[in-house]
Amino acid sequence: MNKLLRQHSVIEGKIYLIRGRRVMLDKDLAVLYGVKTIALRQQVKRNTVRFPKDFMFRLTVDEAGSMVSQNVIPSMKHFGGYLPYAFTEQGVSMLSSILRSKKAVLVNIRIMRIFVSLNQYLSTHQELAQKFKELEDRIEHKIGEQDEKIESIINVINQLLLRPSIEVPKAKFRIRGFKK
Repeated sequence: MNKLLRQHSVIEGKIYLIRGRRVMLDKDLAVLYGVKTIALRQQVKRNTVRFPKDFMFRLTVDEAGSMVSQNVIPSMKHFGGYLPYAFTEQGVSMLSSILRSKKAVLVNIRIMRIFVSLNQYLSTHQELAQKFKELEDRIEHKIGEQDEKIESIINVINQLLLRPSIEVPKAKFRIRGFKK
C-alpha cells in the first residue's frame, strides 16, 4: 500500500500545467513505462495520426526555460538536448495503444486514475469557489442595501441640521417646587 501511495505521488509530481493544460513530459513517461525516451518518441513519430495537437505538443524554448527558472526541472540538460513533447490526458491515454508492454499498460491505468482524481478534485474546488462567489455577491448586495439605509438616515439628519432652529417659547406657568 505504501509503495502504491509513493508511486501515486511520483506520478502526480510529473503532471505539469503548461499552456493551461495538465500534461506529462515524454521523458517522465518513458521512465514510468520503462522504455528509453528515444524509443517512445520514435513510436509517437510512427503514429503521428494518433496524436493531434490537443493530445500532444512540443514545448517551446521559452516554456522549457520557464520550467528551469521555476525549478520544475534542474536544467535544460534534463531534456537530453531535445525539446520535450508534452502529452495531455488524452495523449497519455493514446500512448497505451502504441506501447503494448504489460508494464506500460499497468502504468497507463494508474496515470489515468490519477488524472481522473485530479479532475474530481479540481471540480470540487471549482464548485466551492462558485458557492463562495455567490455568498460574496449576496453579502455585497446586503451591504449595498444597508448603505442605502445609512445614506437615507444621514440625509434625514442633514435635513434636520439645516432646518432653521425653532425657539421654544418660555413656559408661562410655573412648576411647583422649582424656583427661578
